[in-house]
Amino acid sequence: MGAVQVLLVTGPGGAGSSTVAAATALQRAAGGARVVLLTTRPPAVPGLADAVTVDVVAPLPALETLWAQHADQVAAAVPVLTVPPATSVVPVPGVAAFALLAALAGHAQSGDVDVVVVDAGPLPDASALLALPGALRWWLGQLAPTRLRVLATLRAAATPGRPGAAAGLLAAAAAVEELLDAVPLADPARTSVHLVLRPEPAAADHLQHTAAALAVLGQRIASATVARVLPAGAGEWWAARAAAQHDALVRVRALHAPVAEVAESALAPATVADLLALDAAVPETVHGPSAPPASRRTAEGWTLDVPLPHARRGEVELTRWADDLVVTASGVRRSIPLDALLRRCTVVSGHLTAPGSEQATLEVRFAPDPAQWPAGLLSATTLSERSPA
Repeated sequence: MGAVQVLLVTGPGGAGSSTVAAATALQRAAGGARVVLLTTRPPAVPGLADAVTVDVVAPLPALETLWAQHADQVAAAVPVLTVPPATSVVPVPGVAAFALLAALAGHAQSGDVDVVVVDAGPLPDASALLALPGALRWWLGQLAPTRLRVLATLRAAATPGRPGAAAGLLAAAAAVEELLDAVPLADPARTSVHLVLRPEPAAADHLQHTAAALAVLGQRIASATVARVLPAGAGEWWAARAAAQHDALVRVRALHAPVAEVAESALAPATVADLLALDAAVPETVHGPSAPPASRRTAEGWTLDVPLPHARRGEVELTRWADDLVVTASGVRRSIPLDALLRRCTVVSGHLTAPGSEQATLEVRFAPDPAQWPAGLLSATTLSERSPA
């Protein structure tokens, strides 16, 4: 049995990403795969749930289930706190993404699913879902660092039967980490992102913005589909619309190839047969994952190359915090842990090469920090750099 593959379908509102997601689930199921369509909205096509497994995730029940599992631990850890029952918990913004994450983890752990097609909704929602595992791990690292876990373990061993606030916190952290370990969203080899666009002037900008945001998260656009393509017509209105549509397709193809097209239908699909007739499933052959950040030796020190396809100059921010490099682009931020060598270096500069193109790369230059390098080793390293090959 192979690992679960996740096909995440998204696009700007009204592009038809939900239709493409449903058609993709149907096609993969017809090909013999065990498929689940994961969505936050009931399918619009009657009978779809009879042809493929549809999991409609409701955020509130998911939150209540999670709260009920850990409410007793919280109450025991903090006796002075009156913990509300699950039915009284008010959801916070972002709970929908967490509910999708939990549902995806469940399917990935079940062992009876080959493909999960995620109808991720509009681009901001999809980005939030993809960023959630990394963000949760970052916050767990801040709230439950290694030293706190060691101290809590020692205290629990010394005072058995007396739970403390730290023990309750660590129990909740362990549950979240278990969930994150089951979710393949951070693995571009198992999760592919499929973008659905409308044939309009903003399509190319949507693609570039999405590509840069995904690159920050270690992902790339696996396939691009332009949906709701109008057929040819007569008259001045049709001619103007056709010209705009053609220009949009040309610009999208210049940024990403190949590009699939889905024709606009007169009526929304009313049956499974109608949905299959659209031929709207994402292609089987897609762009592979992009290369992860990688360091290389230079005369001055080291350079960390962070691929950021289609990122544009002036839209990328770079900061260093402790042992992490923090990269922001297209409204998305990611904290990249540095390896042991780069942690002992200082950031000298950052430069975006080939901005706006598929090859755009953030080059971050590092120099050895004399305060963290043994003097003899640093001198030997400098000498070897100056010696002829």
